[in-house]
Amino acid sequence: MLKYFINKICGKFIFAPRIMICIPSQVTEVEKKAVIDAASQAGARKVFLIEEPIAAAIGAGIDISKPCGNMVVDIGGGTTDIAVISLGGSVVSESLKVAGDKFDEAIVKYIKRKHNIMIGERTAEDLKINIGCVYPKIQDTEMEIRGRDLMTGLPKNITIHSSEMLEALIEPAMMIIDSVHSVLEKTPPELAADISDRGIYMTGGGCLIDGLDKLLQAKTGINVMIAQEAVSCVALGTGKALDNLDSLDRRK
Repeated sequence: MLKYFINKICGKFIFAPRIMICIPSQVTEVEKKAVIDAASQAGARKVFLIEEPIAAAIGAGIDISKPCGNMVVDIGGGTTDIAVISLGGSVVSESLKVAGDKFDEAIVKYIKRKHNIMIGERTAEDLKINIGCVYPKIQDTEMEIRGRDLMTGLPKNITIHSSEMLEALIEPAMMIIDSVHSVLEKTPPELAADISDRGIYMTGGGCLIDGLDKLLQAKTGINVMIAQEAVSCVALGTGKALDNLDSLDRRK
């Protein structure tokens, strides 16, 4: 896949390109080396690694070079990365495998358990985007879906309400909130005070679930902001980081 994207972007190049790749904040040295080796075999001349929360912070427009603390919660498809960033690096970070995919799984399990209907990941994704929420809504919304009745084996239409989505999604959402608590507990007092003043930045497609920012704000008492272009923050930050390759060389 890496080779395909390199060829698509660079075409027939005389010199092998330099590549920057985002990695979760808690990857091991063995995993880093595996990423570097894979990119090198795909045709990279030199490989740079940047942690996803740092790339997300850059993409969100945060000046990470300053000595003040900034907290970024990046909720992607497979992992959620939480980091306190200061002076261009992560001071405290945590990565957990609870993110967009886990929200979809929770919806599939809930519909199966409560309605005895089996639905696919695409339907679960539609539910999550359209009526999914993790904080009580003022007005309950609904959506009609089609799945397979596990009793008869035949297709069946049912109507799902946003209040049901709240039940389905609150457990994985609270796992993310607990991890944010854990990172805040490990944060040095001065940086924690900065975060309290400046707020928590949320990035990634997973943070767009309705009410997740309100839930985090209610549980921490800290102002929570969703970054502009949250879905592409990591990619945008990686692009901006290319202007400072020498200072961001993570190859070890």
